[in-house]
Amino acid sequence: MATIPLTRRGAEKLREELQRLKSVERHAVIRAITEARAQGDLSENAEYDAAKDKQGFIEGRIQELESKLATAQVIDPSTVEADGRVVFGATVDLEDEASGVLVTYQIVGDDEADLKQGLISISSPTARALIGKEVGDIADVQAPGGVKSYEIIQVRYV
Repeated sequence: MATIPLTRRGAEKLREELQRLKSVERHAVIRAITEARAQGDLSENAEYDAAKDKQGFIEGRIQELESKLATAQVIDPSTVEADGRVVFGATVDLEDEASGVLVTYQIVGDDEADLKQGLISISSPTARALIGKEVGDIADVQAPGGVKSYEIIQVRYV
């Protein structure tokens, strides 16, 4: 099975979600099923069907999270020795060559990505274009609106 790269922060978020699903959500849905069962005929009981569907979702998500955490390769960006190259976990300051706009991204695992917070997935076109580059290099990213070129201004491992 392939390993899934995660930052320490991302792994902790997944562990917290798993704990919440197991200790809170699972028990709440079991109570809802019990209450719906008490209402009688299950063949026409919408509350029972909804609770069973939610239970299936929760159990599936628990299995997914357990699997991801079991195969996760947790990487602490602050301990990375990459000699200024862009690698997983690196925080990169970029300048859009066309507009001069400065942006900052951290390259994270797929489950951690959140563009609004500047967290981009390792499998995104932007991250793939940046991996292996150094300060001063130009990264050409195939975007929906065409190719965008970014100059790497700074690479940090925080």
